[in-house]
Amino acid sequence: MSLIKKQYLKQTDLEVFECLENEKLRQSDSLEMIASENFVSASVLEATASTLTNKYAEGYPARRYYNGCEYADVVENLALERAKKLLGANFVNVQPHSGSQANMAALFACLEPGDTILGMDLNHGGHLSHGSRVNFSGRYYNVISYGLNAKDHRIDFEQLARLAKEHRPKLIIAGFSAYPRTLDFEKFRQIADNVNAILLADIAHILGLVVCGEHPNPIGIADIITSTTHKTLRGPRGGLIYTNNEGYAKRINSQIFPGIQGGPLMHIIAAKAVAFKEALEPSFHSYISKVKENAVALADGFMKNDLDIVSGGTDNHIVLLDLQKVSLTGKVLADALQDVGITANKNAVPFDPLPPRITSGVRFGSAALSTRGLGKSEFSQIANLVSSLVKNIGDENIAKKIRAEVSTITEAYPMDRFFLL
Repeated sequence: MSLIKKQYLKQTDLEVFECLENEKLRQSDSLEMIASENFVSASVLEATASTLTNKYAEGYPARRYYNGCEYADVVENLALERAKKLLGANFVNVQPHSGSQANMAALFACLEPGDTILGMDLNHGGHLSHGSRVNFSGRYYNVISYGLNAKDHRIDFEQLARLAKEHRPKLIIAGFSAYPRTLDFEKFRQIADNVNAILLADIAHILGLVVCGEHPNPIGIADIITSTTHKTLRGPRGGLIYTNNEGYAKRINSQIFPGIQGGPLMHIIAAKAVAFKEALEPSFHSYISKVKENAVALADGFMKNDLDIVSGGTDNHIVLLDLQKVSLTGKVLADALQDVGITANKNAVPFDPLPPRITSGVRFGSAALSTRGLGKSEFSQIANLVSSLVKNIGDENIAKKIRAEVSTITEAYPMDRFFLL
């Protein structure tokens, strides 16, 4: 019998209990389409709320600083072995609390302050930890940014090669936060080799796709691979780092602990282990296929409604809507979508003339609703709903009709069919 009883929180802290209940209802009654989010299984959720949250386990299995870590060791070793199987890697560290901390440890393991790194421009789809000036990566290192081609919104490898040759970066990052196309790791490797640079692949968004062969695997190509464990992998919020280089492996371990973290979150590592096992099951491969199919259906639906999307399609779970042609901002649309029960986020588009708090785009993801069970027909329907909202922004009658259709979809796919809420 579980030691955790739901009524405890209601009795001891009604304010927090009500907040959690409201969040449960928000997730149930809305269409979650933020590309960074997913819904974990009941098993992952159970592990996240386990008694391992009580255990301090500084260090690594069989090399802990505290006693009483025998079960923590078992759990972490399970997570390590399963994570290695996901990508066919020789080494992995499963302790990073987030993808950003995974990137921090990887950069600290390879670089000295002031070294030059080459990463994707945040405004073109990169991530804060790839060199943004407001992030540690932009403060500690000399950052050169590459971007997308203005013609097709694909990575401009000619620009990337030119910048690499000119600036001789010590490290190149292949990764993104909002890029709907496949990463050509071989091209990145060739450019990195030409300037003797380290190649780091950040596959936070696409790890689930990589596991299932729906995206190229950077193992054996990139020197270091970082990722989150949520998003398309459908695990708890957290990070991990891969490498097949023994020298980097030792430095990565020491940079995670004692470098930037103390005791690992053992309850999250337990949940990671559960998620890794789930991702090794055949059913997960079927799920990822649906993630891609549904994203394509969403993209096609937008284009059929004469809306622009970045790069004209998608190869993964991300669809980035470009609103410049309809003179609508990302902030206005994202807020309007929330009002009708569709949760997405404002996002810059390539060469965006608007600031980050406003933007000219909205980013959608297919992972969470694919977990919930929606298929291509529902994603096409959602594309029509979003398109109707775009073309009738401010019309309360149209918004009311869209909200009713959203409710029909959420009622057809109730959360409690799949998850412990």
